[in-house]
Amino acid sequence: MGQTVGAGPIDYLELTREGLRSVMAKSLAHTIEHGLFDEQHFFITYLTTHKGVVMPQWLKAQFPEQITIVLQHEFRDLAIMDDRFTVGLSFSGKPAMLVVPFAAVKTFMDPSVNFQIDIPMPDPEPGFEIDAAPEASGGTTSADIETMPERAEADDTETPAGTPSEAEVVSLDAFRKK
Repeated sequence: MGQTVGAGPIDYLELTREGLRSVMAKSLAHTIEHGLFDEQHFFITYLTTHKGVVMPQWLKAQFPEQITIVLQHEFRDLAIMDDRFTVGLSFSGKPAMLVVPFAAVKTFMDPSVNFQIDIPMPDPEPGFEIDAAPEASGGTTSADIETMPERAEADDTETPAGTPSEAEVVSLDAFRKK
């Protein structure tokens, strides 16, 4: 058991990020299998410019840098892959299918049990490119999310799905670190 030629030092920060992402992935997988318990819900903040994020252009225009989504009463098609998750939500009555790489997630929170993990984001390496976000005036950092039970097609249309339900406005300011 000797030293491997050309191997660098152990990247403990990356190992920590992988561990934190694993906690989030296992929590989402548990939710797929068992559902959410009582008042359990998740706030997930992720970078919308991260490579691999898929979301409708109209939503990306509203949240050009990051967005916080809420998985609570009604969401659809939650699925977990090795490196990402997908979920269907509705924003102001407009359905959206989201693809979120775990590497894009900055914060995962379950306020029902006062649990939060902040995943340190790596510094971009020279030559590292992120997807360009469309220009938008006045970026927003939190979302007022209305969820719906109807299944929506994964497309970029702005057609509201079915009959819109009442929007539940959630202020995330109380949960932000200052």
